[in-house]
Amino acid sequence: MPSLNISFSDDELNEIRNAATDLSLKSYVHDAALASARSRKDLVAQLARQIAETSAELNARLA
Repeated sequence: MPSLNISFSDDELNEIRNAATDLSLKSYVHDAALASARSRKDLVAQLARQIAETSAELNARLA
């Protein structure tokens, strides 16, 4: 698998190290990246459902 070369400032890296108390830094960053991607995917799906519901209501009123 290819790796990502991500740069962090010293302050950012210290913040990440402090947050990754029980995990290796690699595992922590891996888990955080996936959690963020999944959260965004869930948010997009939720918004799509809301738009579909609103559109259905409007379409029903227009029919």
